[in-house]
Amino acid sequence: MHTLYPPIHPYVTHTLAVDQRHTLYVEECGNPAGVPVVFLHGGPGGGCAPMHRQYFDPNVYRIVLFDQRGCGRSAPHAELIDNSTPHLVADMEFIREHLGIERWLLFGGSWGSTLALVYAQTYPQRVLGLVLRGIFLCRSQDIDWFYQDGASHVFPDYWQDFIDAIPAAERDDLLRAYHRRLTGDNEVGRMSAAKSWSTWEGRCATLRSDAAVVNQFADPYTAVSLARIEAHFFVNQCFLRANQILTDAARLAPLPGIIVHGRYDMVCPLDQAWALHQAWPSADLRVIADAGHAVSEPGIVDALIGATIEMGARLA
Repeated sequence: MHTLYPPIHPYVTHTLAVDQRHTLYVEECGNPAGVPVVFLHGGPGGGCAPMHRQYFDPNVYRIVLFDQRGCGRSAPHAELIDNSTPHLVADMEFIREHLGIERWLLFGGSWGSTLALVYAQTYPQRVLGLVLRGIFLCRSQDIDWFYQDGASHVFPDYWQDFIDAIPAAERDDLLRAYHRRLTGDNEVGRMSAAKSWSTWEGRCATLRSDAAVVNQFADPYTAVSLARIEAHFFVNQCFLRANQILTDAARLAPLPGIIVHGRYDMVCPLDQAWALHQAWPSADLRVIADAGHAVSEPGIVDALIGATIEMGARLA
């Protein structure tokens, strides 16, 4: 079974002003002359972590990681103004051009898979291929499953903690109830809502309970950006047309793809990966029998590193 590559450090970091408001943190690791790959983190609003560098052979890949608008080391933190899917796609093009990369491999999970797919459908000529994990199609039913009615039936105890933050009279639309609190003027209320929102996601992310994952999601700095930015995107249908990713799937046909998805993913259920595979049959779908949603689960790690080895050999 594949495990993470040893920890590495960036050989260069960049602070890029993409407009008058937003500045992005970007780092490069591995082989400067290697196959370019960009890591797209989840959320939206999650940010990158050092372990995200470790899914790629540093001798083979030029590894680019960046914190998307409003999260991680990008600034301003948890900012919602001028923060949308088209902005993030444009940021990726800005980074690619700034780094002098002609084409790159896209590696993304959860929301990162969404962003990778939308970017690839917008700029297919700039993409070498895609390695995706935990597919999130951003349809209304996909958002409702996790924030209104679906995962609640699998985790009723965790769900009770999630809805306790919202008065009973507002629970018919929990997404907007949370959004009001996460964007309100009450700082204590914002922090409380952010912790509740993020803890719910962290608790559901793994097949087996993992305190380290829950603590990562519940960390106050991460929780604020994750909860605010996710709620902002989700009340706006992720700034996508209805069913946009599947409708535009034909644009992916020329591109090689590997899709990794945990069978027991309760954040983004397997039917989303299955629907994408039906629309993009040339992509290789790999269902991991003993995994949920998290990128850190052993079966997911094994499959993702196997995928980057395959793609590296193919592209090099």
